[in-house]
Amino acid sequence: MRIDKYLKNSRIIKRRTIANEACDAGRVKVGGKSVKASYEVKIGDIIEISFGNKTVKAEVLNISDVVKKEDAANLYRIIE
Repeated sequence: MRIDKYLKNSRIIKRRTIANEACDAGRVKVGGKSVKASYEVKIGDIIEISFGNKTVKAEVLNISDVVKKEDAANLYRIIE
């Protein structure tokens, strides 16, 4: 699954267009490297997202195309 779609489905970022723009701006990193929106997410990846002064690190636990709002938090685990 593309990283922009994963960020939207997991509800880390509210809209896919915002996730896409964050990737284009270099604010999304996987394994310490900036990635494009087309990057294919794998289970175990560590995603690092910069929101202004705050940085969020999340580990990918599961990948799913269809997710209910209450199950979205089960797709990732926040680190730090």
